[in-house]
Amino acid sequence: MKLLPIALGLSLVLVAGPALARDNCHVPQEKWQPKEKLQALLEKQGWKVRQIKTWNGCYEAYAVNDKGQRMETFFMPDTFAVSPDQREF
Repeated sequence: MKLLPIALGLSLVLVAGPALARDNCHVPQEKWQPKEKLQALLEKQGWKVRQIKTWNGCYEAYAVNDKGQRMETFFMPDTFAVSPDQREF
């Protein structure tokens, strides 16, 4: 009997998985600006950029901002606007 709740939970995860795997930024690749341009913009604002990579359709920047805070920030790849997924660590 204990297998039923486990099987039900697993089936919910499998159904929800594709919905969670979609891109957060929803920007066609041909509209993306280069990562180097984002890095230059951030450095002009006083950030020390360690790495910029692509994750879930967004640019993800690992940096220290102008206030000395470590940041893991998500940017829209076409406008460089901060994505709602921004987080500090």
